[in-house]
Amino acid sequence: MSEPLRLPVIDLSSEDRISTANSIRQACLDLGFFYLVSHGVEEELLKKVFEQSKKFFSLPVEEKIKFAVKNHRGYTGLYDEKLDTSLNAKGDSKESFYVGSLAENHLNQWPSEEDLPSWRSTMEAYYKKVLSAGMKLISLVALALNLDEDFFQKLGALNDPMAFLRLLHYPGDVDSSREEVYGASAHSDYGMITLLLTDGVPGLQVCREKSKQPQVWVDVPSISGAFIVNIGDMMERWTNCSFRSTMHRVMPTGEERYSVAFFLEPNKDCIVECLESCCSESCPPRFPPIRSSDYLEERFRLAATASAESHRINI
Repeated sequence: MSEPLRLPVIDLSSEDRISTANSIRQACLDLGFFYLVSHGVEEELLKKVFEQSKKFFSLPVEEKIKFAVKNHRGYTGLYDEKLDTSLNAKGDSKESFYVGSLAENHLNQWPSEEDLPSWRSTMEAYYKKVLSAGMKLISLVALALNLDEDFFQKLGALNDPMAFLRLLHYPGDVDSSREEVYGASAHSDYGMITLLLTDGVPGLQVCREKSKQPQVWVDVPSISGAFIVNIGDMMERWTNCSFRSTMHRVMPTGEERYSVAFFLEPNKDCIVECLESCCSESCPPRFPPIRSSDYLEERFRLAATASAESHRINI
């Protein structure tokens, strides 16, 4: 294991947008990971999200499975997902809960106010705050790609974004006697960008060069109150592989771990095709255009070890 990574720190509140965009560009060309600070999500809300997440995952299994995932919203249990489909393991040792777009709130599954007071309101407040931060960040990403800062908005990509909030719980008492035990096996994220909040417990690792053997995995330390942001495969595709979607994983440490991931994806009908600033005669587009939801649905289907139908996006 190499020394822990020192990721760039991006200040979302900085008034020097060009300098910030240049820093984002370098981070995305290099590794596709960086910290995001001064993002506008209050510390008290971050604390509440973890408190409420723990309350849900502390429920008995028979209560949690009442919210079994439908339309990619709700609860997924231990080993229901295997992000690295090449593994022989039965699945990843984590459980999670998805919240989808609040514009389609009728599709979301919510514990009752009686059972978990303030749970829904906390998650909705967090969702709105992180979505706002993500939209500001996307404008800076556009500048980093030598595009107008409102490029993705003009494209219509973010009129009705497919943003998903995912609460994650990694139990500390994983059976390590089995081979190939992972909290989250090696994968790259599927969409545009991910904003990850962790509770400070280690476990997240990245592999800078996924094609090299043996693979070298490096720990990613957390910074209190900061998001760990990474570029997803869809953004890598959009940029003709200029911006990197880096493989990462979560390893069990023997300590219980909680994190909260926010996946910001374009709207369902957005056509993802090579950006003009990322191709030329000498560097033509590597991928054909594809509808955003078609791409994401196929990726979710391949990762699901439970019913593929449960991981469908409602389109």
